[in-house]
Amino acid sequence: MEEKQKDGENLIEHLEALRQMLLKCLIALCIILPVSLFIAPEFLNWLINVIIKDSNVTFNFFSPAEVFMIQIKTAMVLDVIICFPYIAKKIWDFILPALYEHEKKLIKSVILSSSLLFILGVAFCIFAILPLVIKFGLSFSSDNIHPIFGISNIINLTLWMSIAFGVMFQMPLITIALIKSGIISYESISDKRPYIIVIILILAAIFTPPDVVSQLMLGIPTYLLFEAGLLFARKYKKKDDTNEGE
Repeated sequence: MEEKQKDGENLIEHLEALRQMLLKCLIALCIILPVSLFIAPEFLNWLINVIIKDSNVTFNFFSPAEVFMIQIKTAMVLDVIICFPYIAKKIWDFILPALYEHEKKLIKSVILSSSLLFILGVAFCIFAILPLVIKFGLSFSSDNIHPIFGISNIINLTLWMSIAFGVMFQMPLITIALIKSGIISYESISDKRPYIIVIILILAAIFTPPDVVSQLMLGIPTYLLFEAGLLFARKYKKKDDTNEGE
């Protein structure tokens, strides 16, 4: 009976910690949002120039408030990107609360790595994937078929894919955390590579347009990052085994 009561209290404590973490992240997003709204129009113009690159294409809008709503959505995504280091810190503090004092120093490097990977994923999407998507769409044009790109469709796709790439690029840290926390062993996850590949390809198909090129351009880097996470986890495992042997 006492054990069940203790488990219930622990659950309540975890839920309260989760609530506090989410609340702090929400407050941070609200504080930065006015800045994001201010810079969103200029950022949107820059983003469009990057996406179209050398393609002879223009974006069109079909209602008076359409561009304004796109600026709002862009500001919200910018808000997430700017606040990501703080959000990452709060999430990792919640996930890894039981670290030893000397291990807590790793949190700083984890937060830095997580933020850099997120930004790298977003940049890879904007500079490499999206221009390719535009060119792929233009390849279907002909004398009788002329492309007209709506700005809402393109920018919504851009914002969604940017977040997706940023999240998928967290793969090495997720792999290391799962192994380091003992949730899954290094041997077990390394033996399940074929399943991991299938899962990555399914996620890539969900997060990208229905064309093989963009799916592979998300899937291949994500798998390589998974392998990088395994490599680092293997080094940590060897180090831990050596320390236990001593």
